[in-house]
Amino acid sequence: MKKYTEMSREELLAEQSAVKAQYDAYKAEGLSLNMARGKPSKEQEKVSLPVLDVLNSKSDFSNDENVDVLNYGNLEGLKECRMFYSDLLGADPDKIIIGGNSSLSLMFDYIMQCYAKGASEETEPWILQGDVKFLCPVPGYDRHFGILEYMGIDMINVPMTDEGPDMDVVEELVKDPMVKGMFCVPKYSNPTGCTYSDDVVRRIAAMDTAAPDFRVIWDNAYCIHDFDEHGDTLLDIINETVKAGHPERAVEFASTSKVTFSGSGISVIAANEPNYSWIKKRLVKQTIGSDKINQLRHSRYFQNFKGVHRHMMALAAIIKPHFDVVLTKFDEELDGLGIARWTKPNGGYFISLDVMEGCAQRTWDLCKEAGVTLTNCGATFPYGKDPKDENIRIAPTYPSLEELAKATDVLMTSIKLACLEKLLAA
Repeated sequence: MKKYTEMSREELLAEQSAVKAQYDAYKAEGLSLNMARGKPSKEQEKVSLPVLDVLNSKSDFSNDENVDVLNYGNLEGLKECRMFYSDLLGADPDKIIIGGNSSLSLMFDYIMQCYAKGASEETEPWILQGDVKFLCPVPGYDRHFGILEYMGIDMINVPMTDEGPDMDVVEELVKDPMVKGMFCVPKYSNPTGCTYSDDVVRRIAAMDTAAPDFRVIWDNAYCIHDFDEHGDTLLDIINETVKAGHPERAVEFASTSKVTFSGSGISVIAANEPNYSWIKKRLVKQTIGSDKINQLRHSRYFQNFKGVHRHMMALAAIIKPHFDVVLTKFDEELDGLGIARWTKPNGGYFISLDVMEGCAQRTWDLCKEAGVTLTNCGATFPYGKDPKDENIRIAPTYPSLEELAKATDVLMTSIKLACLEKLLAA
């Protein structure tokens, strides 16, 4: 089929009539489908259920260091869990602190610490420094933007490339001493699925910043979420900052939220000095320690990296077909029309879809009217404002394959209809 932009008005009207008829048919079905957020499916949850059976009333609740996990203490987390995350992230276990079930909470607390007490003992709290700013690669993760907006930190858009954030833009912006940091999802980035190249990681680690208290929030949420044995590789930012002479530059976060249970996983902070001691100084006042029973449960279930890999490949066998449904349909129905482009990630949880400029919100509205809920337009940009009104985040994991196929059909029809309306109104 011709590109829509190459069609005559008569051809556009004929196409609109056919697409509208298909849309009305979907609307008449009374659908109620949802692919708004990247939630694990019921099938994924079932894979992780054996984690719950590792411990029982007859279990030994002491770890390798003879720590009683039923009692207080052990702020840094069990050694087994720190070793577990050391294997996954590449960071030294002595630079790791195990948290509760939410890495988002750890990130919120760390930003709050910088805001209220400073990024280090030698620097002023951000709140006393004036209108501080943060760099936000876009499209990006809405919950990162939510943390910054809550604290009143100004957000600056940085365009994403196929290799990560545009480093020419980043290196120019960090010449401003009021730019205090940058959020990054470095592997299978939310929502593009991009993995930062070695060059980008090294430039982030080595760049000169005007602010001595500049911090990179390295949200490595999808560090092991490959679709097959040949997933993307990512340089370890913690080690790279040491090599570059900026050991304080980055603080890394991750969790097992989409590895085992989203509400009952374990999270982690990894940091060099002086960040490690500064974070720990706060935690001593904030908590007596995270859930060690859950830490022991996870470490005994996985045992080692091979156990983690085996588990993740079982999840990949469930997740990848969901992505295949969406991507195959996009290739078959939208490719060549000139009205949309999309990412094809090797892992993670999302597909980034860009439709014709000015048509994302209209597409969302049409989907909603036909019974399909998508992530709100603008969610992938600070303040919920997509300057081109073109990006839609697709989350394929939660619906069944049958529901996903139907939802994707409705989405594609809505895209076509929204773009046809725009072209005919020109």
